[in-house]
Amino acid sequence: MREVLHQLLAWWEAGHSVGMGTVVATFRSAPRPPGASMLVGPDTSAVGSVSGGCVESAVYDLAQEVACSGTPVLRRYGVSQDDAFAVGLTCGGILDVYVEKVSRDTFPELGAIVADIEAGRPVAVATVVEHPDPSYVGRREVIHPDGSAGSLGESRIDDAIRDDALGLLAAGHHGALSYALDGERQGEGMRVFVWAFAPAPRMLVFGAIDFAAAVARVGGFLGYRVTVCDARPVFVTADRFPGADEVVVDWPHRYLTAEQEAGRVDGQTVITVLTHEPRFDVPLLEVALRLPEVGYVGAMGSRRTHDDRMTRLRNAGLTEEELARISSPIGLDLGARTPEETAISIAAEIVADRCGASGQPLARLTGPIHGPRRSGS
Repeated sequence: MREVLHQLLAWWEAGHSVGMGTVVATFRSAPRPPGASMLVGPDTSAVGSVSGGCVESAVYDLAQEVACSGTPVLRRYGVSQDDAFAVGLTCGGILDVYVEKVSRDTFPELGAIVADIEAGRPVAVATVVEHPDPSYVGRREVIHPDGSAGSLGESRIDDAIRDDALGLLAAGHHGALSYALDGERQGEGMRVFVWAFAPAPRMLVFGAIDFAAAVARVGGFLGYRVTVCDARPVFVTADRFPGADEVVVDWPHRYLTAEQEAGRVDGQTVITVLTHEPRFDVPLLEVALRLPEVGYVGAMGSRRTHDDRMTRLRNAGLTEEELARISSPIGLDLGARTPEETAISIAAEIVADRCGASGQPLARLTGPIHGPRRSGS
């Protein structure tokens, strides 16, 4: 839902009714993950995607019907056995898509949820998408770490879903959960989809150089909250880094230490070190490579620079296990030379690392294209 949220809110605030289809479960090689949404607006325009094109027309038609009737529908789309180009996924995957009407009447909590998301406050939204009693379908519970609002039936069910939704929120991804009608986990009878809107993961870019500006733009495109930090005030300005959410003038190692102590560095945080100057890099990497939780640490520089840096870090007392956490020279082998090409190379490595993927060309591999992500990705 996140990618269509602003348009959805605009229509909701204007008092319109919107048909929204959301992927709630995928099987095999499905092209879009759970949580991907498509809107059909009051002007019949389509925003977003649930399948990358395979079943968009069918979901579009169904969303128009649901926007008029107000009756939510859970529909499964898979490849047709008779005709692979009928309504279905030619890739062989299967999608469960939940289609509902969104308006001020059906989703009165939307405005407050969007405010939480934009303020970086974690919030989860649990919606009943399947139940033998149709009156339960569409019920919601809005869940924050410090409390919840709404009910999906009874207190035992609400408590179970709240605990599970907080787990998804901590992991940072959406998911469908199954329960027995009395709230027993792993039971049969009721399915609940949880949107888990955790704060955006952070990308810390150290080194106010032209490559940093390109990395900041790509980081924002990937959904990171980007900070550019350098100790040289003449280079660290908002004008030079329009793609960054914030720019900071400070010694990199001192800034990273303060952020870690404040609890603003976690397992999804990405650190890119682009200065390739020992006076900045070595103290910074001493801190970064010893952090108990961090998603990725990459450092720019030639192989000679890398070897010199590793020697300095060993002399500073870092262990081989700590040194093994660094990706240097940073990025995948794409033949990149320009700042923009280099940023793509770095971003590709970050995505591959986050997903536990090889970074190899898909044409040289076999097996599923859309493999499972690591926990917390």
